[in-house]
Amino acid sequence: MDILKTVEKIAPQRRKMSYEEYLKFAGDTQIVEWVAEEAISYMPPTDTHQDLSGFLSTLLQLFVQFFELGVLRYAPFEVKLWSEGPAREPDILFIANKNLVNLGERRFAGAPDLIIEIISPSSAGEDRGRKFTQYEQAGVREYWLIDPRPRQQQADFYVLGSDGNYHTVPLTTEGRYQSLVLTNFWLDLDWLGQDALPNPQRAFAEIMVSIEGLPPEVKTIYQALLSYLSK
Repeated sequence: MDILKTVEKIAPQRRKMSYEEYLKFAGDTQIVEWVAEEAISYMPPTDTHQDLSGFLSTLLQLFVQFFELGVLRYAPFEVKLWSEGPAREPDILFIANKNLVNLGERRFAGAPDLIIEIISPSSAGEDRGRKFTQYEQAGVREYWLIDPRPRQQQADFYVLGSDGNYHTVPLTTEGRYQSLVLTNFWLDLDWLGQDALPNPQRAFAEIMVSIEGLPPEVKTIYQALLSYLSK
C-alpha cells in the first residue's frame, strides 16, 4: 500500500479539457502540458533536477549569447508543436535565429531546434514515450534526454535524420557529446556525474579553448579564466 501511495504521489495529474480551457488553467509557475484533450500537471522539480537544469541552461546561454546563435527558453514556457497538436513545456529549448519569427510572448509555435528534457520520477514515461514521438514528428532537430535519478543516471542524445526519424548519436572517445545543432558545442558526460556540478563558466571556458579558429586574444582570455577557475 505504501508503494502505491508513493506512485500516486509522484504520478502526473491528468484532467480532461480543451486547449482553450488549458490556456486558462495553466499558470506561469507550474509545468502543465496539453496532449490529446488532456492537461498533464507534473510534480515540482527536485533539487537535483533544478541544479542540473541551472547548470545546462547557464552553460548553453553563455555559448548561444557569445556566438549570437538565437535564444534559449526554460520551463514553464509553452511549445505548440503544430497547430492542432500538443502543447509541451520542455525543461530547456533552443531556437535558432532563423526560427525566431515563430517565437511569441507566451509560446513558441512549431519545432525548436533543440529540446532538453531532464527526467524526473513523474515525467519518465512521457519523456521517453509520447514526447519522443511528438518531438520527432514535429521536426525538432536535436533531443537530449538527461536522467539524473539514483541508479538510473544516463544521458541519451538524438538527432533527426533525413528519413524523419531520430537516431542516437554516440559519444566521442573522450566521453563527450558533440552537438550537431550548436556547432563547436560539446558536453562532457563526466561533468554530469560529479557529486557537485562544475562551475558553468569553467565548463564554458573549457569549450572555448578547444575551438579551432577563434581569435588568439579570445583564446587567451578563456585560457586565463579556465586556469583561474581550476585552482
